[in-house]
Amino acid sequence: MLATADWRAIGTGVRLVVHDGDLAAARAAVERVLDQVDRAYSRFRPDSGLVALNAARGRQVRVSPLLARAIAGSLEAARRTGGAVDPTVGRALRITGYDADFDLIAGTSRPLELHLAPVPGWSVIAFDPGARTVRVPSDVELDLGSTGKGLASDLCAAAALEDAGPGAGVLVSLGGDVATAGVAPEGGWRILMAEDSRVDADGPGEVVAIQHGALATSSTTVRRWATSEGVTAHHIVDPRTGLPANTPWRTATVVAETCEAANAASTAAIVLGRDAPAWLASAGLPARLVAQDGSVVRLGGWPEPAGDGAPQAWVEPEPGPEPLE
Repeated sequence: MLATADWRAIGTGVRLVVHDGDLAAARAAVERVLDQVDRAYSRFRPDSGLVALNAARGRQVRVSPLLARAIAGSLEAARRTGGAVDPTVGRALRITGYDADFDLIAGTSRPLELHLAPVPGWSVIAFDPGARTVRVPSDVELDLGSTGKGLASDLCAAAALEDAGPGAGVLVSLGGDVATAGVAPEGGWRILMAEDSRVDADGPGEVVAIQHGALATSSTTVRRWATSEGVTAHHIVDPRTGLPANTPWRTATVVAETCEAANAASTAAIVLGRDAPAWLASAGLPARLVAQDGSVVRLGGWPEPAGDGAPQAWVEPEPGPEPLE
């Protein structure tokens, strides 16, 4: 039996699905993890560990285990994507207008201006994972919103499974970043391909099924805001320019062993633009790219639509690199 809960936290929609387990206990576990994540690496919470690190003005700081893990993941994603996903985009995001929780930005009409803000690059971060020390140059601001959300989904799924009870399975979606754990329901975890994670999960559209692993969708169509020049900006920054990525893709969805890896790959696909299909193929990652004109490119064994709302064939993640501890 499947039980579902939906709510909002950390500026995004949360969906929890529990198969043959205790929904209330699993939800409490997810809420606990999300509170820890918010305290560790929210860019908008004044008492978070990340805000304190960015305010350290070039001094070496010892950070919490969770923040250290999130930073390690962001730097590994930068390495694997050749810098297409880079945690040093924080200042560029802020001066582009993404300087508060998106729920607040979406409700404001203040004029915003786009500015070119060169991204320093992830190699300027001095990080000692053993000592959990980090030094961020004084003119650099870290943002962990991409890989950090994927990591949060993975951590929530693991915690929810632990508390859901023996033999259970769980799916956690944080704004389209989907992680699974435990026993999947018969037919697998059915996931609707949608640009906006707020749509009804039973709505019309392509449906894929995964037995395990994770799926992440990055889109330029949802977290958008208007600037004073009449330009519509979005939240995915191209580190090469410091501006919202100018990309042929509206949406990129990737399946991987972990949501952290899937999120890094889907974000990289948006940034890499026309080079994305070749990069995804070389990484062996199943992916679905939606172009600005609505046409769809399927890669790595991603199935064609089955039609009539029927579930499509399995999408299975390829074995990836060993996950970070």
